[in-house]
Amino acid sequence: MMDQIRWSRGDRGRFPRLYPILDAELVLRGVDADSDKRRNLLRRLVRELSDAGVEILQYRNKRDADAVVSADALAMREAAGPNQMQLILNDRAALVNEAGWDGIHIGQDDLSPKQARLLVGSMAMVGFSTHTDQQVIVADAEPVDYIAIGPVFATASKFDTSPVIGLEGVRRASALTDKPLVAIGGITRENAPAVYEAGADSMAVISAIFGMGGRLGPSPAQSAKDFLEIFK
Repeated sequence: MMDQIRWSRGDRGRFPRLYPILDAELVLRGVDADSDKRRNLLRRLVRELSDAGVEILQYRNKRDADAVVSADALAMREAAGPNQMQLILNDRAALVNEAGWDGIHIGQDDLSPKQARLLVGSMAMVGFSTHTDQQVIVADAEPVDYIAIGPVFATASKFDTSPVIGLEGVRRASALTDKPLVAIGGITRENAPAVYEAGADSMAVISAIFGMGGRLGPSPAQSAKDFLEIFK
């Protein structure tokens, strides 16, 4: 695990502006779980995204066994190198340290932030999903390093079925916490500037980087570069 860059209260500006989420259901659909093809694809995507300037990447896999996710995570860590891209694992807190990853992202129905923190340790990053003002208020008092809020817009992925919060929901959330705020849900290059102006510190994106409809897009790295140009 790399030495962490921790984002303390009042230090929101250092959090990476772009936060891609590599969703196994989208990117790895139809690829055998134990194949070299799968691990090589993951390695290639991590290298290309890192070269494109992506500083943080989440791997979300809700369907496969821990052994498969662990093998995926080890391959991705190898490709990212020890001091480049920060790698965040969705939900599987017990695998974070085993794979040498940098943190965990949890949702409202996963482990509690306190339980996650105990499992991953004080130096790992912990992120927490929220969908309402009250959840943001609660999350702000928890041992988490950043708070995700959404869905901001309707999303083509089935990542979240919570009600859309819109830009006004982002504005309210931004006012309720000093922790880095990661907006998610239906974010595109076209609407990202408005989300940023509403108070989000970072944009979590799935389809806009990796494609839609169970088909990997032609160039996730180029999509990432296009997003990053927005924030220059």
